[in-house]
Amino acid sequence: MSRLIDIDELADYLKLKKQTIYNWLNQGKITGIKVGGVWRFDRRDIDSWLRSRRRVSKTGGETP
Repeated sequence: MSRLIDIDELADYLKLKKQTIYNWLNQGKITGIKVGGVWRFDRRDIDSWLRSRRRVSKTGGETP
């Protein structure tokens, strides 16, 4: 299975609007590559980025 997903798939995966993803691209918060004029995202890079964004609550558990 391909690790590359398009912006629609990423928006669905993250439960976000596509405009938010475009904003994050422009701000450098996430990375992607353009293939044939279409943004593509490596699913493993996105998952790694999500793991790095986890926060630990004061009680010691992870928060989503």
